[in-house]
Amino acid sequence: MTFANVGTLGVKPGQRDEVVAILTRRSTDLDGAGCLSYEVGISDEHPDTVFVSELWVSADAHQASLQLASVRAAIKEAMPLLSGEMGGDRFEIVGSPLRN
Repeated sequence: MTFANVGTLGVKPGQRDEVVAILTRRSTDLDGAGCLSYEVGISDEHPDTVFVSELWVSADAHQASLQLASVRAAIKEAMPLLSGEMGGDRFEIVGSPLRN
């Protein structure tokens, strides 16, 4: 069953674009790790927040991806730019009107 991780990352003032740049770098590692979709978004209403929506083949695949060298490096690079405010939800996808 497809696993979704949808969340928010609080960023320090003025650091949003740098965090977005880190999170949107091309990564072939994620493809091979079972990532189906990794989308990064912003909102003018929340200038110090980055939104992330991820779809994975499983929760285990998502967890395992956190051990990839490229993912660990991106986390290390982004951490000093984050405010520590994080939110979101994780859930299993049960269906969609776009596919059977």
